[in-house]
Amino acid sequence: MRLIEIPEIAELSTPEKILFIEDLWNSITADDETIPVPESHKHELDGRFQKHRENPGRLLSLEELQSRIESRK
Repeated sequence: MRLIEIPEIAELSTPEKILFIEDLWNSITADDETIPVPESHKHELDGRFQKHRENPGRLLSLEELQSRIESRK
């Protein structure tokens, strides 16, 4: 299905489209048990967790991350 096939959605304003997408996403995630997680994603998460276990000090706290982001503005 393409957006052009649903003119009512295509005619929405950008803020309305964002709200529509949020509602659509929420309806998908409400039944997230039916969404398969690719093995590549599981492998990536396992690798990242292993790196964290090996060197947990390399992570930033939320405050440190926010500070770094703010300093770049």
